[in-house]
Amino acid sequence: MIGLYSFGGIYASGVLEWSIVQIGIFGIVAAITGAIFCFIGGFVDQAIGPKKVIVISVSVLILVSILIVGLSREAVFGIAISPASSLPDNLFIFAGACIGAAGGVLQASSRTFLVDQADPKRMTEAFGLYALTGKASAFLAPMLIAVFTSLSGSQRLGVSPVIGLFVIGLILLFWVRSADEYR
Repeated sequence: MIGLYSFGGIYASGVLEWSIVQIGIFGIVAAITGAIFCFIGGFVDQAIGPKKVIVISVSVLILVSILIVGLSREAVFGIAISPASSLPDNLFIFAGACIGAAGGVLQASSRTFLVDQADPKRMTEAFGLYALTGKASAFLAPMLIAVFTSLSGSQRLGVSPVIGLFVIGLILLFWVRSADEYR
């Protein structure tokens, strides 16, 4: 999530040549969809369980990350477009809305899932470890993006490690059982 959140504006500026105003609008759209979908996601989390919501959210983020990697000012997934086309801008705004929505829901449901997993007598420790692992791994996505951008010479391709991190997380999640799976 840190990779997508922190590099969205950099990507928009470097790849799509957006102005600071466009980047600001992008951030506002992502924040608004995040707030709306966190509210909706709470109901979905309660109805189907946090693990399923997490799987859906991560899957959306994988698809959106693929869209971002396939997007440039000149082409969408290798299909050439007019330099005057607003398609890349509209797709990137859509991607930002999806990142805000899925990212917000993911963060909320991951906390619900932690409560589902943790021993009630040791909840403070569980949330402390949750926060620590987030901080300890916060460098990973930005570092991988920097390395891939440097090796490929492309900001667009530099975002591709985020896809791999989401896929790894999704694969590892399948070994974690939710409370519903114990019943």
